[in-house]
Amino acid sequence: MAASIRHLLKEGSQYEVKGTLWIECEKERFFGPGRVELLQRIDASGSIRKAAAEMGMSYKKAWEMITAVNTQAVRPLVVAKVGGEKGGGSVITDEARELIAYHAQLRERFLAFLEKETNDIVMYSKI
Repeated sequence: MAASIRHLLKEGSQYEVKGTLWIECEKERFFGPGRVELLQRIDASGSIRKAAAEMGMSYKKAWEMITAVNTQAVRPLVVAKVGGEKGGGSVITDEARELIAYHAQLRERFLAFLEKETNDIVMYSKI
């Protein structure tokens, strides 16, 4: 395809194919880099509030993201722990871990695609 746009590219210019990757459900954002990071930080800290603070995000925004993924998935991805010595908190489920791993694999394939397309454009912009 890059060959078909060769006439549009400035010789010697640096072109790069970029993109972001997320999964949608019913035309609403379901899972992407921000939610992956939020879930990983919840897993590490045991707290939605701490995870949100680490990301510079409001607790309300984090809670909305968690509510969305919990609603869109078959089973919850984040579950609240009640009480205990430390006063509760939150944990991610095995389903969340599975989805994080899937997204990482999907991202690797996506980055490989972007790199291939960039290399094709670079090759054609040098001709």
